[in-house]
Amino acid sequence: MSNALNVVPTEDKVSTGVRDTSAIAEGIADVLADTYRLVFKSHAYHWNVEGPLFYSVHNLTEEHYEDMFKAADDLAERIRALGQLAPSSMADIVGRSTIEDRTDELTTEVMISDLARDHERLAHRFHALIELVEGRKDPVTEDMATARSAFHEKAAWMLRALVKAS
Repeated sequence: MSNALNVVPTEDKVSTGVRDTSAIAEGIADVLADTYRLVFKSHAYHWNVEGPLFYSVHNLTEEHYEDMFKAADDLAERIRALGQLAPSSMADIVGRSTIEDRTDELTTEVMISDLARDHERLAHRFHALIELVEGRKDPVTEDMATARSAFHEKAAWMLRALVKAS
């Protein structure tokens, strides 16, 4: 077997000036886990939504899960750039995530409200990541977390607007 195929990923020491890369990578891994789980939930709701708002919800959830799927890759790559290993098992993703599965009846209203709450939860976790990186000389992670928080705040607002009573 070729030596090129026997390489095991390892953590690396980086010298970019970022302090406490391990703690930052842990924080990123947490929001990565939530992002990945919300990708799945948004996709599942996208597949199963029905009713008069079908087209709107179907298209909005597709926009959301496509954006978050790319973001998950960016987050994992940031962990690697910090010299740490990204989560590599579904058990790790589920264990780190605060996003929960619903087991009750999922009407369109329940789906939309559930996604709005999850986006708000994830925005809050990105705010915590921003606080974590303060003073650790990591503007890259801070900028990434700020942009991701803005996405989730906007997504929550759009979803809440769909179910707002007239």
